[in-house]
Amino acid sequence: MISIDVVSENNLWSKKIKKPNIFFNSLVHAFPKKYSFVKNKVSLTILLSNNKNIKRLNKKFRNKNKSTDILSFPSEKKLNIKKSPYIGDIVISYEFMNKPKALSALEFKDKVTKIFIHGFLHLLGYDHIKLKDFQEMLIIEEKIYQTIKTKTVKLV
Repeated sequence: MISIDVVSENNLWSKKIKKPNIFFNSLVHAFPKKYSFVKNKVSLTILLSNNKNIKRLNKKFRNKNKSTDILSFPSEKKLNIKKSPYIGDIVISYEFMNKPKALSALEFKDKVTKIFIHGFLHLLGYDHIKLKDFQEMLIIEEKIYQTIKTKTVKLV
């Protein structure tokens, strides 16, 4: 079972997602069994942030002086749930998620859901440096998304 602690440093998030802890924890509870760690207790943290802070983090940890939609910080180089059930941190930028600004709450949550799945897979060790890995990651993202798609509507 996955548990998520959500921290928000930007008040704009609450306009689109009223109860982020419930939202994200509901998403992971709808994940396919392969990715939901049914027999293990796994946890992660999500920081709901903004472009300014994510740019600072991107510069500090990736040496890229620009904002981005999401950053993932796995707790270990190689995932070992039995050794360390904390799998890492995810940071998401509100401004990136809220483009265009006319997004409805449902569209916004859908976009956040997709990027969260992407960041979650990074915590599990997936990457997209090589084209083959990128294609594999896309397929997995889509499988997870399709599994939980109907449940995101209920979270509005």
